[in-house]
Amino acid sequence: MTKNLPDHEIGGGNLFANTGVEQADEHLLKARLVSRIQDRIDERKLSQTGAAKLMGLTQPDLSNVLRGRFRGYSIERLMRGLSSLGSDIEIVIRTRGKADVKIPAYAAH
Repeated sequence: MTKNLPDHEIGGGNLFANTGVEQADEHLLKARLVSRIQDRIDERKLSQTGAAKLMGLTQPDLSNVLRGRFRGYSIERLMRGLSSLGSDIEIVIRTRGKADVKIPAYAAH
């Protein structure tokens, strides 16, 4: 038995673009970085206060970032924060059919 689904469209891979958010690609990248920040906090069993201290933020600021309120934060700042939690970050540039060019962006200290 098949279900009758309401009329709908299958969107692309970027929810922000699908919903008309300005600068959707940048917003998606920030969301992915914040997701990795949360993963690192969980992996290291850090409190928000401890993670915020490592990242150079206050706990309320980190809480806002983790709840998706990160418009005031640059991609670079989020990458630095992720690096301060022990992640190495590389930027990969690909040309179809050719080898990757990897650029180390931030290394964990």
